Amino acid sequence: MKNNTTTGFPCRKRMTSSLTAAIIVAMGGLSSEAFAADAATEIQEISVFGQGQTRQVQSLTAAQLEQFAAGTSPLKSIEKLPGVNFQSADPYGSYEWSTRIVVRGFNQNQMGFTLDGVPLGDMSYANHNGLHISRAIMSENMGRVSLSQGAGALSTASTSNLGGTLEFASANPEDSFGIMTNASVGSDNAQRLFLRVDSGKLSTGTQFFVSAATQDTDKWKGAGQQQQEYINLKLVQPIGTALLSAYYSDSDRAENDYQDMSKDMISRLGRDWDNYYPDYARSVAAARGKFTGAVNNLDDAYWNASGLRKDNLSYISLDLPLQDALTVKSTMYFHDNEGQGLWGTPYLPTPGGAPLTIRTTEYVIDRSGFVSELTYAMGSHTLSAGLWTEANDFEQARRFYGEPSAAFPTRDFLKFQRNPLLTQWEYAFNTETTQIHVKDTWQATDALRLEFGFKSVNVDVSAKTVVGDNKTGKVSTDEGFLPQVGFVFDLSDDSELFGAASKNVRALIGSATGTSPFSATQAGFNAIKDSIAPETATSFEMGWRFRMNDMEGVVTAYHTTFDDRLLAIQQGSAIIGAFNALANVGSVTSKGIETGIDWQLNDQFNWYNSASYNLSTIDDDYVTGTTRVNTSGKTVVDSPEWMFNSEIGYEVDKTFAKLHMKFTGEREYTFLNQGSVDSFSVVNLSAGYRFGEMGMFKELTAQLDVANLLDEDYISTVGSGGFGNSDLTGTAMTLLPGAPRQLFLSLKAAF
Repeated sequence: MKNNTTTGFPCRKRMTSSLTAAIIVAMGGLSSEAFAADAATEIQEISVFGQGQTRQVQSLTAAQLEQFAAGTSPLKSIEKLPGVNFQSADPYGSYEWSTRIVVRGFNQNQMGFTLDGVPLGDMSYANHNGLHISRAIMSENMGRVSLSQGAGALSTASTSNLGGTLEFASANPEDSFGIMTNASVGSDNAQRLFLRVDSGKLSTGTQFFVSAATQDTDKWKGAGQQQQEYINLKLVQPIGTALLSAYYSDSDRAENDYQDMSKDMISRLGRDWDNYYPDYARSVAAARGKFTGAVNNLDDAYWNASGLRKDNLSYISLDLPLQDALTVKSTMYFHDNEGQGLWGTPYLPTPGGAPLTIRTTEYVIDRSGFVSELTYAMGSHTLSAGLWTEANDFEQARRFYGEPSAAFPTRDFLKFQRNPLLTQWEYAFNTETTQIHVKDTWQATDALRLEFGFKSVNVDVSAKTVVGDNKTGKVSTDEGFLPQVGFVFDLSDDSELFGAASKNVRALIGSATGTSPFSATQAGFNAIKDSIAPETATSFEMGWRFRMNDMEGVVTAYHTTFDDRLLAIQQGSAIIGAFNALANVGSVTSKGIETGIDWQLNDQFNWYNSASYNLSTIDDDYVTGTTRVNTSGKTVVDSPEWMFNSEIGYEVDKTFAKLHMKFTGEREYTFLNQGSVDSFSVVNLSAGYRFGEMGMFKELTAQLDVANLLDEDYISTVGSGGFGNSDLTGTAMTLLPGAPRQLFLSLKAAF
C-alpha cells in the first residue's frame, strides 16, 4: 500500500543514458585507488571513530565500502555503526519504499544528508526537497561516509537534522589514466555493470572521471523488476592555489513494489505473498469482489505498484585560499527531479473499462542553491562563518489513469504515465531557505579545545492550488539562535574525552502529504497556520575515545529532548488518500549509551564490535477530536532498545573475507505499543580473491557475497504504510518482510 509516492510533470530535456553510456564505452578508463572529497587527504587516514571531534562521529572509507556487494546503497554500509537501526526489504538496501534509518529515536526525515556539502534534503520517499543517496552517486564512486549520531556540524546544509547527519563524500579522479569495470550477477537474475574512465592528470592539471552503470534485478518474491541506470562525472581543476571541482549525476530509477503486509496477511497468506501482477484476470476478479485462495478483501493484494524517479544533480565548487590564514569554499548546486508513484487501485473503476485504475502521486522538484564558508585562523582561535541559501519549486499532484480493457492491461508500471483520466489535486509549493552559522574553535590549552557557535534558520513556504481543494497560504520557520558548544580534552596521546550540546530545528515543509501543514484541508490549514510550531531537539552527549596497542574504541552517553513533535492525524484510510490534520503532540525523551571497538587481532584478523542501548519514550498524551490517546510513557515506534554488531575480517596475501552479524531488538509499530515485531539477527558473508596483475588487467578481483546467510525469517521495515495508534487485530498493512538468503558474484577489473 502506497500513501506518499512520487509524481510526474514534464521535466526539462535530459541526455539519454544509453547515448551517454555509449560515449563512455568509446572513451575507456579508471583508477585503482579511491580518495576522499578533500583532495589533500587520503581516505585511509580518516579515523573510524572520529578522533579529535567534539561530537560522536564515525567514518567509513572507500576501502571499507568496497567490501559490500556491488550496487549496495551507502546507507546500508552504516548499519554496523553504534546506534544505527537500518532496514530495507531488499539485500542491497536501496529499495526506497522500504528503506528506513532510525538513530537515537529519530527517523531519516528528522536527519540531515549531504553529498560533498550539497544538501540532499530529508531523504523521504515522497521527495519534496532532495533525493536519495542511491540516486545521487554510484557506490563505486563513494569516497567516504561519515555519521554524526547526535548533532551534525553547524555548517551542515540541512533544515531537518534534529537527530544526526550523514555526510557523503565522492571520490576524486585518479592521478593516472585508467579504466575500471565491475560486473556482477546474483540471485533473482540480478545483474550489474559498471564502467569508469579516469583521465589522469593532464598537462593543465585537470583531472576527471566519467562513469556509467546499469543495474537490474527481479523482485525476490512476486513478479516485477527493480532497475537503475546512472551516470556520474567529476572534474577537479587547480587554478593557482585554488581548487575548482565540478560534479554531475544523472539517475533513472524504476522499481516494482512489494505489497505492504500485516501480521494477519503473513499468517493467512504467507510471507512470500505479493501483488497480483502479472495475473491481470485475478486482479480484475478481485476488484469485482470475487476473491480466490486465502484472499478475503480488496487490500490483500493490488494489480501492481511501482516507484519511478529521474534526477539530475550537479554542482561547481571553488576552494580558495585568500591568504595563509584565510580560506573560503563556495558551492553552487542544481537539482531537478521527476517522479511518479503508481498503485493499481480497485477503489476507482475505469469508465467503460476495467474495474480498476492506476492512481499516482506525482512530483517535480526544481531547486538550486549556494553554500559558502569562510575560515580564518587567528592564533589559538579558528573562526568560521557560513551561508546557505536555496530556492525550491516543488509540484505535487494526485492523478488517476484509465485501464480501458478488463481483458488485458495496457499500461507499463515501469514507465511514466501520461494522459490522465482524472486529476484529483495538484499543488505548487515554493520554499526559500536561508541558513547562516558562526563558530569559534579555541585551542585553550595543549590538551583542551573548545567550540562555540550558533546557526540561524529561516524557511518560508508558500502554496498555490492548481487543481482541487484550496491550499493557498504561507508558513515560516524562523529560529534566530540555535547554539552548539563542544569540547575535546586529551587525557593522553591515545585517550580523549569529548562532549557537545546543541539545539536544532526541523523546518515546516511544503507538501500535500506527510507531516506538512498543507496536508490538511484549507480549513484545517487556516486553523493551524499561525499556531503550529516546528519540531526542535536539544541534545547532550559525552564520551571517551581511546587507542591502545592494536585496538581503538569509543563509549558515548547521550540525552535528547525532542519538543513539539508533529503528528499527521489521518482522516480516513491512507490508501484512499484522505488528508491529514497536523498537530503538535508534545515531546519525546531519548537517552542511551553507544560503544564501538575495532581490534586488529593480528596481521590476518580484525574484529569490530558495536553495541547500543536506547530508550526513547513519548512524554505526553494527545487528543484527537474528543478522544485522549494515552501515549505518555510509550516507546517510540521503530526504535529498538538493544542493537549489537559483530564483524570479523580476514585478509592474508590475496584472500579476504568478512563475516558480519547484526542483532536488532524488538520494535514497536504503534504509538500505544499495541503492535510490535520480534527481535532478529542477520548474518552476512563476503569473501574474495585478488589475482593482481593478469595479462591485460592491472588488477583483477573476484568476490562472493551472501546476504542473510542463515536465511533468517524476519520483519525488516515497519511503518511502510504509516504508524497508527494500535494494531490489536494484526491488520495494519505496514510491515515488509526481509529478503531471504541471496548470493552475488562480482568481478572487478582495472586496466
